[in-house]
Amino acid sequence: MFPASEGAPPEPLGSMEETEAAAEAEAEEDLARCSKEELVLRLRREEAQRLSALVQRGKLMQGVNLELQAHLREVRELKALNGRLQAENRELRELCLFLDQERLRDQSLALQWRRFGTGAARQLRLQVGLCLGKIRALEELQGSLARDNRDLQRLCLALREEQADRAPEAEAAPGDRDLGDGSSSTGSLASPDQGHGHGCPEGSPKEDSQEEEEEGGGGEGP
Repeated sequence: MFPASEGAPPEPLGSMEETEAAAEAEAEEDLARCSKEELVLRLRREEAQRLSALVQRGKLMQGVNLELQAHLREVRELKALNGRLQAENRELRELCLFLDQERLRDQSLALQWRRFGTGAARQLRLQVGLCLGKIRALEELQGSLARDNRDLQRLCLALREEQADRAPEAEAAPGDRDLGDGSSSTGSLASPDQGHGHGCPEGSPKEDSQEEEEEGGGGEGP
């Protein structure tokens, strides 16, 4: 039995036993006053109430069992879902670690390529500067060679003109010269020079010097 109010003090054990004994005595007195038919009716009524209570209790237990089974199914489904989510979480964690490693590796590669590009650009600038210097030196050398070539061409032209001017004089001078004894050196000394002059009128300066030496030798003869 519960107390009538929360603030009321609990009843002593002696008073509770007395009330139970009084209730049993009243029930016995009621049963003694009832007839057999009333007792049978009461028994049937009590049995019907007990059966209905048992049926209701069975229904309640069945409903509770169904609810428990439903809750167990939900718990199993939630456990399976939790396992799948944990597996996906592990996969995502591994993927994040892999992506982080790839990011770090890409950063290191980008830094290395940046350093390589900087060094390569510096080397290319140096090589381009050296090539430009070589090109300028070659251009200057080409210009000097072109000037020397023009000077040589003018010199060759001057020598050819000088040789062309000297060739008639070399041919005419031995024929008019007298050696002093009444003989002429035209046939003996001029014929090799004349043949050489007719074969190669535009000779080199060395050939001109040889002709001059031969002419001088012919003049000094007896």
